[in-house]
Amino acid sequence: MNPIDQDILPIRLLVDADACPVREECVKVALRHGVKVTFVSNSFFRIESDPLVEREIVPGKFDAADDRVVEHVTRRSVVVTADILLAERCLAAGASAVLGPTGKPFTADSIGMAVATRSIMADLRAGGAQVGGPAPFSKADRSRFLSALDLALVRLERHG
Repeated sequence: MNPIDQDILPIRLLVDADACPVREECVKVALRHGVKVTFVSNSFFRIESDPLVEREIVPGKFDAADDRVVEHVTRRSVVVTADILLAERCLAAGASAVLGPTGKPFTADSIGMAVATRSIMADLRAGGAQVGGPAPFSKADRSRFLSALDLALVRLERHG
């Protein structure tokens, strides 16, 4: 699809839904903005029934859900994922915005450092180092996510 054709597409929220702690928040914000939200996962989960809410269950290989999310990406997409490598792929595919479930945006300026840090941590773990994981998901994270998602959709609605 050429870039001009993408300008006429509707805004779409894409969610890497496996183990996503903010699925309900995604639905809430998407419905408030009248935006279609697509949850892509490897397994079934319950989600609100609404014409704007879509669930895609992708069987198959390990990265099948990630591949499907990237297939949906356009310049009018906002993507929600905690997967740094998927975030990198979505940015490369032209997503308008990519957010982590804590509301942290992944940008062209920040993704390189995030990928490098992920790689270093993986190497440390592979070498037997005891490194901590992410902090537990909190109410403040949820609040930051709601605000960041709302802002990303408003920016896309106003500026395309």
